[in-house]
Amino acid sequence: MSVVNILLVDDREENIIALEALLKRDDINILSTTSPNEALRIAWENPVSIALVDVQMPEIDGFELVEMLKANPRTKDILVIFVTAISKEAKYAVKGFGTGAVDYLYKPLDPFITSAKVDAFIQLAQHQKDIKAKNEELQNYAIMVKNSADIIATVDAHSFRIQSVNPAVTKILGFQPNEVIQKSVVNLAAAVNQDAFRKKLLEIINNNLSYAIAEYQFETFDKRIIWAECRVTYSNKVLFLNISDVSPQKSYQQELIRSKEAAEHSKKIKENFLANMSHELRTPVNGIIGLTGMLRKSDLDDHQKNIVDLLDVSSQSLLGVINDVLDISKIEAGKFSIIRKPNNIRQVVKSAFDLLKYKADEKKVDLVLEIDPEIPETLLFDSLRLNQILMNLLSNAIKFTDRGYVKLQLTLLQKLNENVKLKFSIIDSGIGIPADRLNKIFESFEQADQDTNVKYGGTGLGLAIVKKLIELKGGELTVSSQLGLGSTFNFINWYSTAQKSQDEVKTDAGPRVLVPFENISILVAEDNLVNQFMLTKMLRDWNVKVEIADNGHKVIDKLLANDYNLILMDTHMPEMNGYDAAKNIRVNFSEPKRSIPIISLSAATFEHEQQQALSAGMNDILAKPFQPHQLHEKIKRLLFK
Repeated sequence: MSVVNILLVDDREENIIALEALLKRDDINILSTTSPNEALRIAWENPVSIALVDVQMPEIDGFELVEMLKANPRTKDILVIFVTAISKEAKYAVKGFGTGAVDYLYKPLDPFITSAKVDAFIQLAQHQKDIKAKNEELQNYAIMVKNSADIIATVDAHSFRIQSVNPAVTKILGFQPNEVIQKSVVNLAAAVNQDAFRKKLLEIINNNLSYAIAEYQFETFDKRIIWAECRVTYSNKVLFLNISDVSPQKSYQQELIRSKEAAEHSKKIKENFLANMSHELRTPVNGIIGLTGMLRKSDLDDHQKNIVDLLDVSSQSLLGVINDVLDISKIEAGKFSIIRKPNNIRQVVKSAFDLLKYKADEKKVDLVLEIDPEIPETLLFDSLRLNQILMNLLSNAIKFTDRGYVKLQLTLLQKLNENVKLKFSIIDSGIGIPADRLNKIFESFEQADQDTNVKYGGTGLGLAIVKKLIELKGGELTVSSQLGLGSTFNFINWYSTAQKSQDEVKTDAGPRVLVPFENISILVAEDNLVNQFMLTKMLRDWNVKVEIADNGHKVIDKLLANDYNLILMDTHMPEMNGYDAAKNIRVNFSEPKRSIPIISLSAATFEHEQQQALSAGMNDILAKPFQPHQLHEKIKRLLFK
C-alpha cells in the first residue's frame, strides 16, 4: 500500500509535536508547519491527502486557509479535519463543514478517537487514490480505444450483438458506430465466412477460452471484401473483439504463395526439360560410344583405327559438354552430392594426366606431372569429382597454351594426425587472363575475353563447375595470371587417410576379365535402335539369350508369355515408360516373376529420377553411357548373390 501524506497546520509547535507522536505510522508521511501561508505552499508542491488544521491561528485562521485550499483545483480534494479548542456550538461546526471540512477533532485530543478518525480517513484517502488511478487508467484506455487503428468492440456473448465499438469501424468497414450497435457481429463477416465465424465464437464461449485468434473475410459498407484478423477475449459473458485489417499482408502472403508455386512449377519444368534433354542426348551418345568400342574389337587397318579414335574423341567431347550443362544445373538446384570413398590419389591424378597427354602432344606442349612423395597413397575422396576438376583445369590449360608447358603439381602442405592438407596446382605458360576478367572466369557461360569463344571454343562452364565442385568438397580455389605469361590455378583441401579399397585391389590385380554367363536369359526394354543393337551384341558376347521390347506394354506381354532371369529397363519409352512397367510387375505379377531383378538402364542422371526408379521397384541403376564391365558387374551381383 502506498504512503499517505498528512499535513499538520498549527501555530503552536508543541501541538504539532504532540500530533506527530500520536499519528506516527509506517503508512503515513507527516508534513507540518506553523504558518498558514507555508501550508498553502506545501499542499501545492506535495500530493497531500489529509490535512489536520487548527482553527484559531493569527493572520489567517483555519476557515480561511481551508477556503483557499478548496478554491484551488490542485488541492480541492484534500480531506480536511479541523482541530479546535473553541466551543462545540453548531454554528462553528456548520461554518467548518461549509468551508469543506469532513470532520472535527476537539482539544484536548482523545488519543483513541484521534487515531480511529485519522485511520478511517487514511483508508478513505487510499480508496480515493485508487479510484483516481483507475479513472486515469480508464481515461487512457478510452483514448487508446478511440484512437486505435483496429476495430475494438464489446459483444454480448448470448446474442452476439455489439454493445460498444470504436470509430475505427468507420475507417475499416465504412460503417458509422451507431449503425452497428445492437447488430450481430457475425453479420459483419462476409456471407461465406459467417458460419465459421459464429462457430468460432461459440467454441470460445463453450470452452471458456480466455483468448483466441482467427482470420475471416469481412464485407465493407461499399460491398468490398477484406481480410480481417480477429483476436477474441471472453470474460463475464462478454466477448471483447480486436479486429485488424490484414488485407495488405494477406495479399502479400498470397502473392508469395503464387510466386513460390510459380517458381516450383518453373523449377519442375526445368527439371523435366533437363531430364528429357539428358535422356535424348545421352542415349545416342551411349550408342556412339558403345559402337566405337565394338569397332575397336574388329579388324581395322591403321586409317580406320584413326577414324574410330576421332569418333571416340568427338563422342567423349560431346558427352563432356552434356555433362557440364547437367552438372551446373544440378549444382544450382542443390541436388549435387559429393560421395567420398577410399581411393588411390596418385592413380586418380595420373589417370587424368595420362588422358590429356595426347592433347598436349598434339599441340607440342610439354605436360609435366609432379607428385610429392610424402603424400599418403590412399585417401578418402570423391574420385569422380576430383577427376572432373583436374580434367577441366588441365584441358583448359592445354587449350590456352600454344607453346611451352603445362604442369600438374600435387604438394603436401600439412599433416595433422590422420588428415593431410594438399595443394593441387595447374601451372601453364599460356595466353594468361586480363586482370579485370579474373573474377569473371568462374561465372557460368563467361570466358576471359569476347574473342576467346571464337578462337578457342568451349561453353564457358568448365571453370564455373570446377569452382562449385571445389567449394562443395570444402576446398578453396585461387587463380593468379599475367597476360601473355601464363596462369596458375591452385586449390587446397583437407583429406583423411584411409585403408586401400577393394576397387584399388582389383585395379592392381590387372585388367577386368568379363566371364561369359551360362543359361541366362535377359529381356531388354529399350526403344532406341542403336542401343538395342549395342546391348544385344554386348550380351550375346557374354553368351546371354536376349529378347527386345521397345515399350512398357510389350515388356508386360513378354514377361507374361516367357521366363527371364533379369530385365534391363530403359525408363523413357513410349506408350508405357519403364517406371510404370516396373510398378506393374511388382504389383500385378505373381511369384517368382514379381521378384525378377530389374536394372534401370537410363540416361537419367538426376537424383530424383534415380530415386523414382528405385521407388518403382527396380533393383539397381546404371546411367548411360556406361562401360561394359559396369553392366557385367551388376548382372553378376544380382543373379549370383
